[in-house]
Amino acid sequence: MIDLGALTALRAVATHGSVVAAADALGFTPSAVSQQVKRLERQTGVPLLERVGRGVMLTGHGRHLVEEGGRLLTDLEQLESGLHRQAGAVSGHLRLTTFSTAMRGLVAPVVRDLLDRHPDLTVTLTEREPWETVDLVASGQTDVGVVHRWGDVALAVPDHLDTTLVGQDVADVVVHADHPLAGRDRVAPADLVDEAWVATPEGTICREWLHRMYDGTGRLPRIAHTAMEFDSHLAMVSSGLGIALVPRLGRQPLGAGLVALPAHDPVPTRDVVAVHRRSMAGSPAVSAVLAALAA
Repeated sequence: MIDLGALTALRAVATHGSVVAAADALGFTPSAVSQQVKRLERQTGVPLLERVGRGVMLTGHGRHLVEEGGRLLTDLEQLESGLHRQAGAVSGHLRLTTFSTAMRGLVAPVVRDLLDRHPDLTVTLTEREPWETVDLVASGQTDVGVVHRWGDVALAVPDHLDTTLVGQDVADVVVHADHPLAGRDRVAPADLVDEAWVATPEGTICREWLHRMYDGTGRLPRIAHTAMEFDSHLAMVSSGLGIALVPRLGRQPLGAGLVALPAHDPVPTRDVVAVHRRSMAGSPAVSAVLAALAA
């Protein structure tokens, strides 16, 4: 009999490209993941991984097992969700992954209220970037993901995932209170072409949106400093090191030294979207989380 836990470990190796990355995603040690894969090899009687240089890759048998076994895991998940729906109870364990500002401004308070109302439910929260979250939901390593999607900056979502819009968030241009623009009612990209920006790293969705804001100006934003966390952006703006585009969701109070200016043409707006596998659509726990987030 094929061990389903070991099959999940093999699928994680296929998704993340290495035993170490799979272990990190699953919350196991690399040794534990290797042992699960070896157990699966003993059960099936065929090699599932082969060493390539200092890494590993799936054999043809391994790829076949992941493809066919993935459907089995999906069917079992759908069966379990159906049983929970018949029982009508919001219970069990749910894994929820989200981005940092949503964790502070939305998810943490919602989950606290949800646990108070449903004592038989437990939730594990994890913070990741949106594209990582989509991958984790798609591969079965988290149950619900909360991601953001800025304007027309695409976020690829696989066909077997469902999406639910739970809200919208707007970003403001934050400047020091002594900045020449601080007294304006609003600003447009044309007002900002010569400014020094504090921005998220290259390749992030927020950085892509900042670049899109400059379409039509003939210029690119001048990035003076890079930081992943918006709290760091605010600290640098407060020190007079630049300006920043900071979403309102989860934003700390600015204090007297900072001013948030609404932006227009375009308005920096992002959708906050929950994603889950279609096979979990019948789960009362998933439905309760989605309803709580949207409310």
